[in-house]
Amino acid sequence: MFSRSKQEDTPPPPQSARAAETPSVLFDPKPAPVAATPAPSAPKPKPAPSVLSSDLTIVGNVKTSGDIQVEGIVEGDIRAQMLIVGESATVKGEVVAEEVVVHGRVIGRLRGLKVRLSASARCEGDIIHKTIAIESGAHFEGSVQRQDDPLGKAKSEAPRQVVAAE
Repeated sequence: MFSRSKQEDTPPPPQSARAAETPSVLFDPKPAPVAATPAPSAPKPKPAPSVLSSDLTIVGNVKTSGDIQVEGIVEGDIRAQMLIVGESATVKGEVVAEEVVVHGRVIGRLRGLKVRLSASARCEGDIIHKTIAIESGAHFEGSVQRQDDPLGKAKSEAPRQVVAAE
């Protein structure tokens, strides 16, 4: 009724082979104590950029510590880690970001450590940057100024006024 399995018919492996198969740590049925502080883990993956779609119009300022990709219209200032202005997008306001890539239209001051205007870019306003790249075909009206810290003065700089003395 019962038959022997083929494994039982084979002779046991030599002692040295058994040692290699035996785990070096035996199972402990007691649960390990929970540490008070979590162990350091790998850095969190960078989240995907927030996308403002082409059928979206925002009237007001946009501020984030992450990345934004604008495909629609924003009438207000944008502050972000990285900003991508899509080909069909229009931004009317000041842009402040560490990295700015413009494929569409920006009307207003642009501040960034790295600024890139692609061939389809249309910019009207001043650009304050640390590094800049302007592709052939981009349209730009305004001034370009290089600063070591273009983001530092973004909050504190007030508009200049000319006072006439009598």
